[in-house]
Amino acid sequence: MIPLLILGLLIQNPGAHGYELLALMEKRHYKYIVNFTKGSFYYNLQQLEEKGWIEQIQLKPSTSGREIRNFKITGSGMAEFEKLMVKYGTNSEYVNLQFYGTLLFADEYDKNKLLELIQSQIDQTKTRIALLDEYLSNTQELPGTIDYFRRMNENSRSHHLVNLEWFEQLKAEIEAQLPIG
Repeated sequence: MIPLLILGLLIQNPGAHGYELLALMEKRHYKYIVNFTKGSFYYNLQQLEEKGWIEQIQLKPSTSGREIRNFKITGSGMAEFEKLMVKYGTNSEYVNLQFYGTLLFADEYDKNKLLELIQSQIDQTKTRIALLDEYLSNTQELPGTIDYFRRMNENSRSHHLVNLEWFEQLKAEIEAQLPIG
């Protein structure tokens, strides 16, 4: 999915350089959409260029002495963007939290350690909700427009709230089963 993000960002920001695109992905919290690292981002950027889907453009000479590589999407890149939109736009997956895998063996695991795992999930979920709250408090949908990214984040927040409630309920039920002492 990283190629879709890069191509889409270049459509929105023609002439951007790699660091600008990566900074946008981080600022917009795209890590909650797809797992990426700086290395995987630059690898995908290079692959897109090698496939001819993006090309380097020179906006202005660099005064810092460092080469700044600015990019734009090509015609074949636009076609690939269209394909990726269909590919990911029609793909529906089950929620696949790795945590679910650990619950398959919860009865074989120390309950106090299981509570620590659940608390970790609670803490991480609260952090995600706080980040989403921060983003949502700093953006506003303009009348007559649809801000898809904002709505996606509102939906993501709702899912995290449901998960948080479930984790807290699970923790309380396990704690109720533990011997007092």
